[in-house]
Formats: sequence, C-alpha cells, structure tokens
Amino acid sequence: MSWLTNFVRPKIRALVRKTEVPDNLWDTCPSCGKMIFHRDLEANQRVCTHCGHHMRLPAKRRLETLFDDGAYARIELPKTIQDPLKFRDQKKYADRLKAARDKTGEQDAILVAHGRLGGVQTVIAVFDFEFQGGSMGVAVGEALIAAARLAVLQQAPLIVIPASGGARMQEGILSLMQLPRTVIAAEEVKEAGLPYIVLLTDPTTGGVSASFAMLGDIAISEPGATIGFAGARVIEETIREKLPAGFQKAEYLLDHGMVDMVVHRHELRATLARLLKLLTEPKAGAQVVKMPQPQLDIPKAR
Repeated sequence: MSWLTNFVRPKIRALVRKTEVPDNLWDTCPSCGKMIFHRDLEANQRVCTHCGHHMRLPAKRRLETLFDDGAYARIELPKTIQDPLKFRDQKKYADRLKAARDKTGEQDAILVAHGRLGGVQTVIAVFDFEFQGGSMGVAVGEALIAAARLAVLQQAPLIVIPASGGARMQEGILSLMQLPRTVIAAEEVKEAGLPYIVLLTDPTTGGVSASFAMLGDIAISEPGATIGFAGARVIEETIREKLPAGFQKAEYLLDHGMVDMVVHRHELRATLARLLKLLTEPKAGAQVVKMPQPQLDIPKAR
C-alpha cells in the first residue's frame, strides 16, 4: 500500500495533470482580434503579424528602436512640485502618482534622451502612455523645455514623440499653462536653426495636439494613430452631424494636409535618419557661372 501511495499514484497524477500556461504568453490584437505569441509580437515591434495594426510601444523600447545600436543616455529631468492643488476625486492625486510610478518605474509621463540617430547627434523626448495616459502636467512641460534647451546646447535636432490624452486634469490651470510653455520651447529650437520633428503616435489628443505636437517642421505619424483635439463623439454631439469614416486617423489627416507622411514602424528609423541627414548636413555650394551678356542688334539712328 505504501509503494502504491508513495510512488505509483504520484506518477499517474503527474501524467494526467494539466500543465499551467502563464497568462502573458499570448496577446490579442485590438484590431483583428487574433492571438499573437508574445515573443513574435515583441520581435515585430508590437505590430500585429496578421493585420499590421500598430499597438502602443513602451517608451524605453521606442528609444531602443530609434537610436543607433539602441544606445542612448537619459537626462535627469527637473524636479517639480508634487500635487500642487492637493487634488482629490475618487482617490488622492498623490496616490495616483505613486501607483503610476510603481507601475512604470518612471517619475512622470516623459523620458528625454540623447544619442546618435543615423550618425546624427539627436535629442528625443518620448511620452509614456502607461503613466496616467501620457497626460501633460507641470513635470512634462519642464521636461520638454529641458529637451529643447539640451538640443540647442548640443546643436542637435529635437524629435518629440507624443502619446497622450492631453492635459492632466488633476493639475488644473497649471497643466494648461504648459501649452504655451511647450510652444515657446519648440520655437527656441527653430530659432536656433535646428530641425524640430514630431512623430505622432496613438493617441495624440487634447492639449498636447493643441500645442507642441502640431508645430513640427515635419509631422510624421504611425499608421492608424488617432490624432485630434476633442473626441469624435463629442464633436458629433456638438455639430449634430455624422463624421466621415476614419476621421482623426493618421491616413485621413495625411489626405487633408495635417500630416506630412505616414510611416510604418519598421521604416521609422530609416526615414528619420534620412530626414536628419538632409536637414543637418551642409551641402557644397554650386559653382557660380558667369552668363555671357546677350548681344542686341540695335539699329543706328539716321
């Protein structure tokens, strides 16, 4: 009995026991609904292998895919006041900040880094949508100003990659003040004669789209990205009309002149490298050729 209990029964149970499969091995595409093995999805830069839908890419992964050899250096961002309005809705704003920091490991919704892209020294500011929907508060505004000043200091192009629902409501008017401040930051880069490029990703809405995000010298977007100010439902209720199909999508904005190009994620690095090379490398001046003066046959006066 002891032999059956201690040896045979455990062997039988091991044979028939169901193998537990971790929950995070498969992802579901929000567009086509098909399952994708997580390693295949990551290897494809979180682009659906079935329908090509561009899922959101984490901020650090975004930097790795753009900088040469994935090498970059992050800068320490300015310290800002925490919870300036002592805001509280269903939870304290301070508690929401703590939860977002524990979840992402970041202090706020933006990362600023510098390195080489296509061999060109470049500054990139990228939003992290996982941090409170990439909303823009005082900390984000200060980070964008720091990115612009670093670009001017290094005489380097600035690329900003927003992924945001807009202004951060828990900071009230202080959040709205970041709109003009980020516009001024973008203008400082332009006044220094440096390229300012914006890569619009899903979503770019609200106060972010109403400020620095639509001021790029070149506006690039990923396919299918939602770009706009107010939500489509709010607009329909306001104008009492049905909006066109694909309204506020990147392709619609491209057709109507709001975006310069829509680029697949796999081609973004090569496209940005080509643009930076064109915008930063001085071209040799053409040789001035002296044109011969035309000989005019003027009749003599009699």
